[in-house]
Amino acid sequence: MAHDTGGGAGDLPAFTAEVRAFLDARAPGAAGREGEGTAFAWGTGDDRMAYFSSDPPDVEKRKIQEARDWQRTRYENGFGWITGPEEYGGRGLTPVHEMVYNAVESEYGVPDTGVLSVIGLGMIGPTILAHAQPHVKDRWLPEMYRGDAIACQLFSEPEAGSDLASVQTRAVRDGDAWILGGQKVWTSVAHHSRIGLALARTNPDAPKHRGITAFLVDMTLPGVEVRPLRQMTGGSDFNEVFLNEVRVPDDHRLGEVDGGWTVALTTLMNERATVGGDDGGPAAAALSPERLAAVMRATWTLDDHGVRARVAELLADVMATEHLNARARRAMRAGVAPGPEMSVSKLMYAQNLTRAAHLVTDVFGPRAIADSGEWGTYAWSELLLATPALRILGGTEEIMKNILAERVLGLPKEPGIDTRSPFRELRRSGAEKGTS
Repeated sequence: MAHDTGGGAGDLPAFTAEVRAFLDARAPGAAGREGEGTAFAWGTGDDRMAYFSSDPPDVEKRKIQEARDWQRTRYENGFGWITGPEEYGGRGLTPVHEMVYNAVESEYGVPDTGVLSVIGLGMIGPTILAHAQPHVKDRWLPEMYRGDAIACQLFSEPEAGSDLASVQTRAVRDGDAWILGGQKVWTSVAHHSRIGLALARTNPDAPKHRGITAFLVDMTLPGVEVRPLRQMTGGSDFNEVFLNEVRVPDDHRLGEVDGGWTVALTTLMNERATVGGDDGGPAAAALSPERLAAVMRATWTLDDHGVRARVAELLADVMATEHLNARARRAMRAGVAPGPEMSVSKLMYAQNLTRAAHLVTDVFGPRAIADSGEWGTYAWSELLLATPALRILGGTEEIMKNILAERVLGLPKEPGIDTRSPFRELRRSGAEKGTS
């Protein structure tokens, strides 16, 4: 199907009309547009408040297939990769067009495609586009954006979480291939993935940021073992992945040998934008003024000045975060890449959800942790149990604060564990001279 690929802001009304026509014709279970009977009402609809999935395996499998089917429908109609190059099935449009599409689609009852889009399409796809060889792009990008191949991020390790450059997984050259060995952990959707983006150490003698290489790993290769991890929310979104002498062709190396940190930064930049965006999935309702007001009415705390103050402070921060995201969108519309805004947005989004979950459980009391059958109460327990992870995934709060301190406030860079401290060097010099 031929599509207009004009990328200017002036074509946004026409693009919006095209999106609505597509969704009106093809979106399953259209939910209706805002203002047409979609206002929140306590006691009606699904009361679940969850950030992660805890569905039974059969339900999870069905939802993943629905996500694949809907992504294929998008792709075949020109909405599967709105910002992507046309040769891979994209539209070649701007991030603003993608935001317009997401905003309009949120008004419809379409399948949740987060299992495909958050990591694979939002983070790994752009990394493959930037760093892979042409035939690798030709092979994997259409499969990913058509919904055929789910991707995961093989970064974190038991001894290298926030200090990502300390990865210990090794890759040793063997002719036209590399042999990978090591362990990854907290790998989202690895148990559903066909490919994974892995970081491995290829030069143990180089400074840690300069001895890493990135590889695109076929998850069906011999030696790849995925073990789901049970979360306290009840689900198994995360996994530990063991790479046991996995043979990866050199043509599936991304970027230069020992240049994997540059590749990782591409992924991480897209991760900040993905995690910190406006769409919070099912958990977004936790930050809804209507939902929070309904909780206060249900708990007879609408006139409690302490609770009102906490809700007001939370909603003010939610509004500030929304304005920050709007500022980033305006920057993109003007052709300016956003700076640390996405780090602020990610930080605030996690903190806002955490505060909302804690506030609600404070006013519900035991009803939030024991299922009494009352609508809208115990439903918050999944979000409450997920809040520790929200402050870690996508970059820990400490990492986000360091970014803001250094890039916004201009403070000195925080010393790393391998940084040569001038005080340590002074003490060492004094010890060598026999002084204290």
